[in-house]
Amino acid sequence: MVRTDLKLSKGKLAVQVAHASVTAAEIARNKYRDWWEKWMKEGQKKVAVKVETLEELLELKNMAEKLDLPHALIRDCGLTEIPPGTITTLGIGPAPEKLVDKITGTLPLL
Repeated sequence: MVRTDLKLSKGKLAVQVAHASVTAAEIARNKYRDWWEKWMKEGQKKVAVKVETLEELLELKNMAEKLDLPHALIRDCGLTEIPPGTITTLGIGPAPEKLVDKITGTLPLL
């Protein structure tokens, strides 16, 4: 999921979402191998959703932690459009869809 309040360019947004997806998948590969293998075999489904604020993103991160789901909070290095350390995106999963939907199921698509 990505923060819309940052007004990122399309390219920057795509890269931040990619960082979140790859990082969360690596965490899942190492800690939740069965979930990761199933996700790999089923086509690596990804859904891009949006939130409006940092606070909303952090609340969803806390929910992922409580459900013990693989997740990755991405902070930008600040080399292009935004200041260093800006939190841009959160990747959740791969994990069972019913668990991920508890967090992201009502969020609007990007």
